[in-house]
Amino acid sequence: MNKRITSVALLGALALTATACSGGGGGTGDGDVSGEGKTLDVWIMQGTNPDAEPFFDDVSAAFKKETGAELNVEFVQWADAHDRFVTSIAGGTTPDVAETGTTWTSEFADAGALAPIGDYVKDAGLDGDLVQGLVDSGTYDGQMYGMPWYAGVRSLVYRSDIFDELGLKAPTTWQELQDDAIAIKQAHPDMLGVAVPGDAEFTVYPWVWGAGGEVATEKDGTWTSELDSDASMKGISFWTGLATEHGLSSAGATTWRETDVLDGFSQGTIGMAVMGSWTPSAIVEKNPEMKGKFAAVPIPGENGGIAPSVLGGSHLSIFETADDKDLAFAFVKLMTTGEFAEKWGAQSGYFPGQTSLLQTSIDSDDPLVVPFAKQMVDGGASVPVTPTFGAVQAKKTTSAMMQSILSGQKDVKTAATDAAKEMTSVLNGGQ
Repeated sequence: MNKRITSVALLGALALTATACSGGGGGTGDGDVSGEGKTLDVWIMQGTNPDAEPFFDDVSAAFKKETGAELNVEFVQWADAHDRFVTSIAGGTTPDVAETGTTWTSEFADAGALAPIGDYVKDAGLDGDLVQGLVDSGTYDGQMYGMPWYAGVRSLVYRSDIFDELGLKAPTTWQELQDDAIAIKQAHPDMLGVAVPGDAEFTVYPWVWGAGGEVATEKDGTWTSELDSDASMKGISFWTGLATEHGLSSAGATTWRETDVLDGFSQGTIGMAVMGSWTPSAIVEKNPEMKGKFAAVPIPGENGGIAPSVLGGSHLSIFETADDKDLAFAFVKLMTTGEFAEKWGAQSGYFPGQTSLLQTSIDSDDPLVVPFAKQMVDGGASVPVTPTFGAVQAKKTTSAMMQSILSGQKDVKTAATDAAKEMTSVLNGGQ
């Protein structure tokens, strides 16, 4: 069974069908909820929205007006969050509601820590208006545990001023991307034609998928990594070859994370890079002189079209320890629909998880919004939806593969074979 979910071009086809993900939950999502005298404890990840504290001041006031309940929001660093969740789950000290990263939701659901919310979503009339990729990653064993909140996707960001200078067009195929990178490097030897980072897992998978490969597939409960398939290795070879064969990246990028790519692009030393929809504002914030000098385009497939890109983001999940799950869902609904969902997206640079709100982004004429919106709708994909994928990420299986190739320690076939073997083991509960 193929577990990669790719969004389709028509927005209407993104809608979740009620039968697929209902089930569970108290089913009072559309009624009035009284929370007089109660306090709802919420964990929100820190750093996604620079204006999070004043934002939640407004949310707290609205929640108090709507339900009578107080809101106690605690901001948690992403780097510390997973360990905190694991510890709190073991000790029964979880919050009522928390932001859960899309690769964590199934893990926490599998641990029995999350409350199913499908009935709440259905009764609130929201089950036909949610971004499918976020629904899929928030669904485990037929039950919905994560309410889509916001999403981001990576596309190809490029120096439009350099492209104009050299008479280049945004690439639509792999060959065009390579040719553009060579032209940039020849004209500007001090600039990377394209950044190929070694420690940036989600920048690898578009090339695997773009070649027709898969990260991993599941059959009869058993997962198999396909990073070593001919198609996957073709994509990995192209991506790493831009650095190892053509010298268009740099040896230093072997250890780069996405934050390093952001820094380099902001400093004006990178011609093209796979970057997130949340990064354009960060680029200008880091270097105001970059304003108007860069653009974005969906990641090209090998011979045209759009290569799928990981649809990341966050859910809001209700924990089983919540005393009043009706009140908890009232908060979840307030956050993920309407005014506050739109405001969060505008402030953070992410897309909302509600398809009706996403339409605004799709209809935008902002050249730094439209390509990412198109990537999300026509080419947003999910990593394997399984509780054990977090363990794969923790072992840095894909990054280790990339670094071994970029450093010259292994060829693509050896590195991909080793990575596939490790990923398959971990996905099926091994070490």
